[in-house]
Amino acid sequence: MAAKPKLYYFDERGRMESVRWLLAAAGVEYEEVLFKTAEEFENFVKGGDLMYQQVPMVEMDGMHMVQTRAILKYIAAKYNLYGKDLKERAFIDMYVEGMRDLNDMIMFFPFSLPEEKQKNFNYIMERATERFFPVYEKALKDHGKNYLISNQLSWADIQLFEVILMVEELKSGILSAFPKLQEFKARVSKLPRIQKFLQPGSPRKPLLNDASFEVLKKKLKIDKNIFLKHMS
Repeated sequence: MAAKPKLYYFDERGRMESVRWLLAAAGVEYEEVLFKTAEEFENFVKGGDLMYQQVPMVEMDGMHMVQTRAILKYIAAKYNLYGKDLKERAFIDMYVEGMRDLNDMIMFFPFSLPEEKQKNFNYIMERATERFFPVYEKALKDHGKNYLISNQLSWADIQLFEVILMVEELKSGILSAFPKLQEFKARVSKLPRIQKFLQPGSPRKPLLNDASFEVLKKKLKIDKNIFLKHMS
């Protein structure tokens, strides 16, 4: 039996959360190595397995994979979540890249300066409702299928579901103007593997807020710049 994938990261969402989501959707069990102290992470970097001295890193199929998009593309292709041909993969890539832009805005939102927090929040909401969600709403409407590509669950669907939940954590009811996305969210949330990942006690990580960041900062003896330095 092949060894379980092993995920190396800090004990928070960050860029690894999308990897956790994709593995969960594929029904793949995995192990995690979560760095609890600065010394643990520094010793790991010295081990030489990190190509760019950055995490996330996934140990899988005899490889030490780094760079989030490379990891996600490999997993998606391996578990038939990356379309059936080049055209479908191109659309999946386009959808996912847009979602990643929105994901990054939300991921770094807790690090906003106090005086900029409301401005940044408004910007995220504007981008979500005027630039990104309309694209996926239209795709689902024009396509007339259950998922974004063909009628088969893909990496793009998993990424979209994750991003919807992230935006809703900042503002509930954000999907009120997007009926197709509401249907999509309800549909995907009922998939057994997704349901399992949504349950308490799953490897899914909570939202990083100011309080949880302070706890993490004390454990790792770091400032916010570590996320810019060591997250691909």
